[in-house]
Amino acid sequence: MAVQEGSEEVRNNEADLPEPTARGRKKAVVLGIVAVLLATGVGAGLLWAGGGGRTPEPEAGPKIRRVAVAKTDMSGVREMEGTLGYDSVRTIQGAGEGVVTWLPKQGATVTRGEQLYRVDERPTVVFYGSTPMYRRLDTLGSVGRDIRVVADNLKAVGYDIGRQPAAGTVVQQRTPVDRRTSADAGSPTATATDPTATEPGSGPPPSAQGDEAGQGAGAGNAAEDRTGEGQAPVPARQVTVREGDGVLTEGLMSAIKRWQKSVDVEPTGVLESSDVVVTRGAVRVSEVSAQMGDAAADELLSVTATTKSVHVPMETLDLGTIKAGQKVTVALPSGTETAGEVATIGTTIKADQEGGSGAGVSKINVTVSVDEAEAVKGIDAAPVQVRFEGEAKKGVLAVPVGALLALREGGYAVRLAEGRSDEGRSAGGRLVPVDTGMFARGLVEISGEGIAEGMKVEATA
Repeated sequence: MAVQEGSEEVRNNEADLPEPTARGRKKAVVLGIVAVLLATGVGAGLLWAGGGGRTPEPEAGPKIRRVAVAKTDMSGVREMEGTLGYDSVRTIQGAGEGVVTWLPKQGATVTRGEQLYRVDERPTVVFYGSTPMYRRLDTLGSVGRDIRVVADNLKAVGYDIGRQPAAGTVVQQRTPVDRRTSADAGSPTATATDPTATEPGSGPPPSAQGDEAGQGAGAGNAAEDRTGEGQAPVPARQVTVREGDGVLTEGLMSAIKRWQKSVDVEPTGVLESSDVVVTRGAVRVSEVSAQMGDAAADELLSVTATTKSVHVPMETLDLGTIKAGQKVTVALPSGTETAGEVATIGTTIKADQEGGSGAGVSKINVTVSVDEAEAVKGIDAAPVQVRFEGEAKKGVLAVPVGALLALREGGYAVRLAEGRSDEGRSAGGRLVPVDTGMFARGLVEISGEGIAEGMKVEATA
């Protein structure tokens, strides 16, 4: 009964309320829908996105800020990080069969004519040059740049190699000496250059030239060589000496024999390709990777040049006015400084990966030589700071490098920040072409028609 009375009272109270308007009913429906969406966790984002009836622009592209073209003094002095170390790292791979019987110590310096390692107690020595030993030298009259390396090095260490034929000379290439019979070795002789060699534009040279050139016996018959008794003669092959070539003459072969005897090798006059390692100069043993008793054909050791330099990986945009021969100052870990200069600027651009994202920064290697070797004595490798000296300019107009825009037709421009006072996205102002000058400390010197101090331009934040 109480419930019925209460229900009657509620109905009486509702009857006293004013009839809801159409607008009120619509508002109630909307609020009810929103309440349901919020309760299910679906409508929160919609409600936020719809707030105020405006949808914000999606995030895209770099932030843009307004900067003023400033008149300032600029200096080309820049400091970059580099690494000091030995030049020209090279791995030495053994050749042929055999067992390693001697290796140098790490840090040792090996010069011309000194042994670098030994295989089966046969030394492999260092010769200076640019052409490696790529073949067995066993044939009188052989011609090539590798033979020039042998001739120059034996002469440099004091051996008489006799006369070398001039460029343009035609020489007779004979059968390899270890394929001749004893009968051939005792037959009338001729040299690789005389009398079977002819100078350009001349007739057959006199037979007396062989003795004059110091190219003695033991080379084989001048008209033909034989590979064995009773076999058909093998005609000599004519070869023309080119500029930079050497010729394996009897005089050079005799010098090889004397040199072999001095290094405790059987004096055959035949030079194996594994007997010599050709380097640009003296080398320093940077690492020994093999052990005595290892197979000779494996990787044996690594060498470097004996000189040191600093390698500076530099972003291509940072090169600016850096040139070969430019003076620099190298700050060492000890706090001391030494002078140097830019030796080379690399031509290979590499992309250094950053953060594993696949995006890279284009960098190029700048090599800096050190003027005083004593200043870096005792330092095998170390991080250093390199200060690049440059010109200084006063009162130039400059903007941050991020204000430059590359034009499709070439050159650069800046975009005017027209009617924009806050940071955000570009307002699409007018592009003004500019000429660039010095780059320094994140700024770039600009000039051009309409460019004035104080004007506002856009730059990346």
